[in-house]
Amino acid sequence: MAAYLDACLEEADGDAAFIAKALGDIARAKGMSQVAHDAGLSRESLYKALSGERYPTFDTILKVIHALGLKLNVKAV
Repeated sequence: MAAYLDACLEEADGDAAFIAKALGDIARAKGMSQVAHDAGLSRESLYKALSGERYPTFDTILKVIHALGLKLNVKAV
C-alpha cells in the first residue's frame, strides 16, 4: 500500500483527484466498508470522496490514511 501510494504521489504532479483515486484503489483492496468504519465515515461518502472525480478535504485524506494504517511523511526536495 505504502509503495503504491508513494509512486502515485510521485506521478500525480499535484493532481489531488489522482491521489484521491489512488487512495480509493487501496481502500477498495482493503475493504471499503472497514476503511470507512475505521475512518469514521459512511461507506457512500468515502466512495464519493475517493472516486477521483472530487477533491476530498484534507481531513478526509488524513482519516483514510490513518484508517489504512499508513502515516504521511514529508521530506525536503
